[in-house]
Amino acid sequence: MNGKRLTALILALVLALSLAACTKKPVPSEPDAQNGTQTKEITLTDLIGREITVTPGNYERVVCIGAGALRMYTYVGDVALLAGVEDIDNLSAKERPKMFDAVARPYMLAFSDVFESLPSCGVGGPNAQTAEAEKILSCNPDIVISEYEDVDKENALQEQLGVPVVTLRTGPDGVFGAEFRDSMTLLGTIFGREARATELLNYVEKETEEIRTRTKDVPDAEKPTVYICGLGNWGTTNHLMTAQNYKPFEIANVKNAVTDLGKNGIQSIEAEKFVAVGKDVDIVFIDAAAVKNIRPLYAEDKTLLDPLKAWKEGEAYLEMAYNAYYTNYEIALANTWFIAKTVYPDRFADIAIDAKLNEITNAFLGKNLTDEVYAMGQSFGGYQKIDTGSFFN
Repeated sequence: MNGKRLTALILALVLALSLAACTKKPVPSEPDAQNGTQTKEITLTDLIGREITVTPGNYERVVCIGAGALRMYTYVGDVALLAGVEDIDNLSAKERPKMFDAVARPYMLAFSDVFESLPSCGVGGPNAQTAEAEKILSCNPDIVISEYEDVDKENALQEQLGVPVVTLRTGPDGVFGAEFRDSMTLLGTIFGREARATELLNYVEKETEEIRTRTKDVPDAEKPTVYICGLGNWGTTNHLMTAQNYKPFEIANVKNAVTDLGKNGIQSIEAEKFVAVGKDVDIVFIDAAAVKNIRPLYAEDKTLLDPLKAWKEGEAYLEMAYNAYYTNYEIALANTWFIAKTVYPDRFADIAIDAKLNEITNAFLGKNLTDEVYAMGQSFGGYQKIDTGSFFN
């Protein structure tokens, strides 16, 4: 073979190898070794059944809208990626909704400094039930996490924004429900934080099982009858607001005084019903969010809570606010421990509720927040047995 032919053959071989290298497709599902991002688009289904195309781990500007969306994001996502927040979650915003400012919202206690540095993506709050597209666009997000659960409106918003709008959902069982698990899993997938989502869900499952195990063999004859009052629903609550399917009672194997309301969920019972069940109530729990509404009613009528046998016998206890701009998931879990310890003290003698709350907020938000939760105006000092002679005076 002469020199020219050899040279031509070598050049042809080099060209062929170069073309092969240029046309070789990367494996898109493999994460980038530098930053863990992926280049592969996937289609997932959000919590209201919408199919959304996303690129996991590749989002850098996140906006959360609607009740509970930002809270859920903080459990799994990186708050440094937030590009805007609703005014209700920004204590420095002017003309903002303030109805929850005195109520402990642990995600606010953990990250208010971050939220206050961000522009507005809308007003937010229970009185603002429409996403504000122009304000969202001004934050230049590359993805929106939403808790507005209207399919048509979410589709329209996504088309208007030109970025994925992914809807989460809060179910009736809160931290113990499938909707919470699915929302956390979805966030983990979208932001490439599957390990974090799994860690949190495993913690909740472990805690739930521990409470169930400690109480599962309590004979029915030994169960006190318990009433929960003051559960918030869209900011409205008083001593008549309760639920026959209060999940912390179910987890802790507690006998609920209210069982025949005809439907589940937080609701107001009639005054006659309150009187009827009250004579059998051994223990009453008052949600801290209700105190501000019960106090003026009590000032007008000092016998307001006397129908509850537990109130007259001094067996009244304060739990932290279950709902404040939707469910406080970590508080709901801590409330369940407090309820179980109060109703079955011998079975939970080793549990210090202040330490347990720190453990829970650490698991959810990476910070000990007991002191901050208790310091909020509408926490009234934290978990406690109520002095029925002076508490509402």
